[in-house]
Amino acid sequence: MAYTIFITASALHPKGASVLEAAGCRLIYLDAGGGEAAVDHIMAANQIDAVISRTVTLSARAIASCPSLKVISKHGVGVSNIDVAAATARNIPVFVTPGANAQSVAEMALGLMLACARKIAWMDAEIKDGRWSRAQDGLELSGRTLGLVGFGQIGQRLAKACLALGMNVAAYDPGYGSVAPMDGIYMVGSVDELLPVCDVLSLHVPLNAHTRGLIDAGAFAKLPDQAILINTARGEVVDEAALISALKGGRLFAAGLDTTADEPILPDNELLKLANVVLTPHVGGSTPAALAEMAKSAAENVLGFLKGEPPPKSACVNPETIPSIKEYFHER
Repeated sequence: MAYTIFITASALHPKGASVLEAAGCRLIYLDAGGGEAAVDHIMAANQIDAVISRTVTLSARAIASCPSLKVISKHGVGVSNIDVAAATARNIPVFVTPGANAQSVAEMALGLMLACARKIAWMDAEIKDGRWSRAQDGLELSGRTLGLVGFGQIGQRLAKACLALGMNVAAYDPGYGSVAPMDGIYMVGSVDELLPVCDVLSLHVPLNAHTRGLIDAGAFAKLPDQAILINTARGEVVDEAALISALKGGRLFAAGLDTTADEPILPDNELLKLANVVLTPHVGGSTPAALAEMAKSAAENVLGFLKGEPPPKSACVNPETIPSIKEYFHER
C-alpha cells in the first residue's frame, strides 16, 4: 500500500527520505517559509497518513481537519509544537526520535559552556571591531560542579565530557531517583537540592506544564554567585525576565542559550545587548549527522507503525493511544 507522508519542512535528509521512497510513499513537503496556516491548509486538502513534524506548529485544527491521519513522528524529541492532546483525543500516537541528536546537542552545550566561561564570543567580536581586548578573568572549569536538570542521553554525554575536563557532576532526573546510570555522578532528589551546588547549570528537559518557567528568580537566587546557565532545551523553561535581571545584576557570570522564548529572538530583546550572553539560533541538533539520524528515525517511526511494526514504547509520548500495548509493543 502506498502511504502519503507530510513533512512540515521544505526537505528531509536523504537518509530519511530514501526509507520512505523505497516503500513507495508519496511525500508532501511544506514550501520554504511556510508556517502554521500553510500546514493547516495542506492537512485539510490531502489524504495524509502520517506527519513528520519539524519546527512549524502542528495544531489541533490541522489534526482535526485530516480524518485519514494515523500517526505523527517528531523529527527530534521536543513535542511542544505538536498538539499532543488533540492527537491523543483521536488515538493518534506521537513518536519521537530519542538519541538521534544527543551527541550534537551535548557538543553544543559544551561549546556554549566553554564560550561563556572564557568569554570567547566577546573577545572574537572585540578583535573583529579592531580592539585587542584580552579577557583574563575567565573561569577555569576544572574543579567546578556541573548541575544537570534532566539526565537522558544528552545529559549523560555532556556529563562524560565534563568529567574528562575535571569537573564534578551532579544531576536531577525523577526517572532515575538516587541511582545514577553511570559512574561519577551525584544524583539529587530535587531541583532545589541541585541549584546550590551548580557552578554551571545545564538544562535538558522537555517543555511541559511542570518545566515551563522552572528556572525563575527564585532558582537564580539559589545558584552560587557567578554561575553559568546553559540552555539547549526550550527557551520557555527559563523565566527570561528573571534571567536578564540575574545577568545584568551580576548574579550570573554568563548564559549560553541555543533557545529563547521567542524564535527568532525579537530585535528588542535585552539578551541581545548583554556581553555576557552567547546566543545560537536553536541549532544544537542540526548538524548533518544529527539531521540524518533524526530523519531516518522519524521515517522508520511512521512507516513501522503504518505497517504494523511500531517503534518501542519508549519512543511514544502518548502510549495510551495504542489499542493494545501487548499487541503493538513487545517487551524490549
